[in-house]
Amino acid sequence: MRIFASLLVLILLGFGLWPYYGVYRLDHAIAQPDIATLAPLVDLPAIRANYKRRVTTDVKTIVPETASADAQGVMSWIGQNLERLGDAALDQVITPAWVQATLREAITKTTGQTPAYLMAGIDFAFFESYNRFLIRIGDLGQRPTHVRLTLIGTEWKITDIITSGPLD
Repeated sequence: MRIFASLLVLILLGFGLWPYYGVYRLDHAIAQPDIATLAPLVDLPAIRANYKRRVTTDVKTIVPETASADAQGVMSWIGQNLERLGDAALDQVITPAWVQATLREAITKTTGQTPAYLMAGIDFAFFESYNRFLIRIGDLGQRPTHVRLTLIGTEWKITDIITSGPLD
């Protein structure tokens, strides 16, 4: 029984340290001059879906329900076009190179270091749930960048980058 308990503790400890190894791999990949090392650590469809969700939600909150019919009509038209054109635009903008540049910029803004090392810019890193891990680059009061990692298969991958404002 004692061996079983020791083995269980080792497994839990290993699982708890696993995403931190993923952060170490990200640190190395972000510092590389090319994106080949970073690309396998990024889930682009998930990042695009999260950005699209936030953009379409923000468009709906810009104009209050008490606004004139013309203003609501314009915002409705913008929202429909964002939904229709959003996927193509996000596919062009959100790429592994964009992820690398965004993270480098956030790290450099926080640490003032070039080249940008992720480990130096992390203010907080911990589990949100058993398969989601949150990294905060920068101090909480200074509009930090949040990076969400999700366990996909056996890899921790970036599934969301929130560059400003509150975490949703």
